[in-house]
Amino acid sequence: MPVAPTLTLESVGHRFDGADLLFRGLSLVLEAGRVYALTGPSGSGKSTLLSILAGWMRPSEGAVTRDAAARVSWVFQNPHGVAARTALDHVALPLLARGLRRPEAELAARELLGRFGLARLHGRPFASLSGGEAQRLMLARGIAAVPDLLLVDEPTAQLDRRTAETVNDSLVALRSPGTIVVIATHDPSTRDRCTDLIDLEEFR
Repeated sequence: MPVAPTLTLESVGHRFDGADLLFRGLSLVLEAGRVYALTGPSGSGKSTLLSILAGWMRPSEGAVTRDAAARVSWVFQNPHGVAARTALDHVALPLLARGLRRPEAELAARELLGRFGLARLHGRPFASLSGGEAQRLMLARGIAAVPDLLLVDEPTAQLDRRTAETVNDSLVALRSPGTIVVIATHDPSTRDRCTDLIDLEEFR
């Protein structure tokens, strides 16, 4: 039986050269099956901490220990897709990359699109999707890759309030027993949809 991924942070802190510490003393264990809201004021280091969690950056202080957390997916603020490719294509691609045959990949992709409220849009090209639809599609694609760690950076930052709520309503679909999910956000509604809170204001 596969081991569930965990990330253990021990007294993690970070500063850039010549600058004050963004945060310090961050000690916690991130577990699969949880969705963590990462909050804090602008400049508090949310994106920096995401990069540290991804293994793209080493912290100035402390250490991050990874247990079965090698595969990382990242959903950025601005959804990027291939204009002429369908919504189904975008979600099926990571499934095909995992070795599924096309009929299996498309069946699984349709199920994922349904989880994110996009079932009826499976044949629509990316270019025709609204901002909220495109962001939900990127979340579905991120989960389709079956990552050990899924990082989501400000998923509602570029959206109007009504559209943002459609994205927030879909966040429950990110929960997976094999994936740690961390969502950096300024949005209280996004925060409230998560299971746990990491507030960098407490570590300054």
